[in-house]
Amino acid sequence: MIIVESIKEAKEIIREKKRRGLKIGFVPTMGCLHLGHISLIEKARKLSDYVVVSIFVNPTQFGPNEDYDKYPRTFEQDKIMCEIHNVSMIFHPSVQEMYPQNFSTFVEVTGQISQVLCGAKREGHFRGVATVVSKLFNIVEPDVAIFGQKDAQQAFIIKKMVKELDFPIEIVVSETVREEDGLAMSSRNNYLSKEERAIAPLIKKALDEAEEAFKKGETKAEILKKKVEQIINSSPLFKIDYVEIVDTENFNPVDEVSSESLLAVAAFLGKTRLIDNLILKK
Repeated sequence: MIIVESIKEAKEIIREKKRRGLKIGFVPTMGCLHLGHISLIEKARKLSDYVVVSIFVNPTQFGPNEDYDKYPRTFEQDKIMCEIHNVSMIFHPSVQEMYPQNFSTFVEVTGQISQVLCGAKREGHFRGVATVVSKLFNIVEPDVAIFGQKDAQQAFIIKKMVKELDFPIEIVVSETVREEDGLAMSSRNNYLSKEERAIAPLIKKALDEAEEAFKKGETKAEILKKKVEQIINSSPLFKIDYVEIVDTENFNPVDEVSSESLLAVAAFLGKTRLIDNLILKK
């Protein structure tokens, strides 16, 4: 495994691998790796010959009152995990390398898909995501890139961006990996106090209850959403940011679940914002 910090060096190495006919797999991360990330790496290994993991805490996707400065950075531990799981290259650039002085070019995400859910709550977030992912795609030139279902809106936006900007990349969305009690794995789980961590699985319980009701025939979005809200609100420590059901084709809110829809939740537990989701499909 090699660690590369320079864009120029990364591009030279990748192009040499491509000349040899190797298929490049890519897992973009912000570090603080956990088993969810490892599942993405394992999938990339199965689908490619040379696996690149980027570790870069991207400042442009954080709002002014968000946790950029406090976001956990565990590079030494991340290196060990990548080596154990046979990553070929870690791309670990500095902020200055990715965004040199006077940087002024961004990828703007417009339309309904970016204006609901986290897009409505985190102004500029997906602009930052699309910009950094575009840069990373141009640097790594992957044949296949792996994203997690937990960040479902991000994954949908990246798939749309790849299609519309003609990136020759296959986007694979991998199932959410969970703790034993159902909590979706996330680097931000490290922020939770012991008391908060104990009740965090209420989100998954709420999603499961809604899914069960849907399987039994309930299709009215308002009823399904209220079921989720009631369960999460059973703890006064939770503050719901949103509970929404949207069509997966256009991200328009639905009144009745008649085709594939995304049930998405964001809630604050103390100061920590947790997200989770599931697909409702007949």
